[in-house]
Amino acid sequence: MFFKHIDIIKGLYYSKTASLNDLSVDTGRSIPYVTKGIADLIKLNIVKEIGIRTSSGGRKPATYSLIADTGFIISVAMNQFMTRIAITDMSNEFVGDTQEFELKLSDNNDAVHTLITHIKAVVINSGLPKDKFLAIGITMPGFIDAFLGNNLSFLKTPEETLVNYINKQVKLPVFIENDSTAIALAEQKFGLPIARNNSMIINLGWGVGLGMIINKEIFKGHSGFAGEFSHLPLHKNGKLCSCGKQGCLETEASLLAIEAKAIEGLKQGQVSSLVKYDTVSADNIIAEALKGDAFAVKIIAEAAYYIGQGLAILVHLMNPEGIILSGKGSVIGKLWLSPIQQAMNEHCIPHLTTYTQLAVSNLGNNAQLLGGVTTVIENLYKLSPQANISEPA
Repeated sequence: MFFKHIDIIKGLYYSKTASLNDLSVDTGRSIPYVTKGIADLIKLNIVKEIGIRTSSGGRKPATYSLIADTGFIISVAMNQFMTRIAITDMSNEFVGDTQEFELKLSDNNDAVHTLITHIKAVVINSGLPKDKFLAIGITMPGFIDAFLGNNLSFLKTPEETLVNYINKQVKLPVFIENDSTAIALAEQKFGLPIARNNSMIINLGWGVGLGMIINKEIFKGHSGFAGEFSHLPLHKNGKLCSCGKQGCLETEASLLAIEAKAIEGLKQGQVSSLVKYDTVSADNIIAEALKGDAFAVKIIAEAAYYIGQGLAILVHLMNPEGIILSGKGSVIGKLWLSPIQQAMNEHCIPHLTTYTQLAVSNLGNNAQLLGGVTTVIENLYKLSPQANISEPA
């Protein structure tokens, strides 16, 4: 169905509405090519004309959009402890409720089977025709080999790649991506304008991830594993990191570190509204910080300062236009900004920070889900009849 004029389809998906001239600029194609492509896609009932744009002079251009219910995408956003699954249509609107469930990734031999069970249930419960589902985009932590279709850290499968295994069980094409890389894609396509060209996207979560956009392209490095910001060896604290090393940024600045500091502080008698909870969690800490709890704000500010120290290194190397704070922890919002900016001011050459804008994502907690959708859209060309959908993505 979505095999022709994929560049035009992508342009319409990301812009939602566009004129022929808009699409010509976005795709780098000629007006005659775009005109024919739009005509073909209208005949296939994939695209529709939605109206005439106002004009200050000359002929008013027609605008077009994708027809929303011609296809659906399943996005699976995983972190180390929780998984969310959502369905979006071709207008990039969520269809139905997002499903959320606990799923521990490490030391869990049943993780893949649990994931597959939930994906199947989402498809069935949606009531949508299965032949209208284009693909599944799965985003998760770990060392992701997106080319081979494997997660080298989690979700081990017997004798075949993760992508092949899920594809055979669910009978839908599957694409996988590292969570921080996927969030960077989402920020570039749907987020703040400063994310589009040269920017660093910080994934504030159980780790501290990084996605890099260089010259409008996602940068993954030679082997695809660039962006391990969490594991910069910034601290001589003797704390063991999840990577097996000591003193990584993650040991002081991740949500796991924030949880541990809160628990320890309460044991030592810190006064805080967190004492009302049976279990102190990152969500509780975030909620109380947003209400102004001094202790919760203090430990978040400390973590933010350490992140700013790490960013100072990256700014000296990359000189980005923008730094976007995204991911689960970004809902804390402006509480991150002052301590991060303070650390950058203290540790960066002023000329480098003068033109670097620091901002909180406007995508909120949906950034990773949108990253899964974007992962599918970026791989639409692999769904052509000439491509074997059971091959690694």
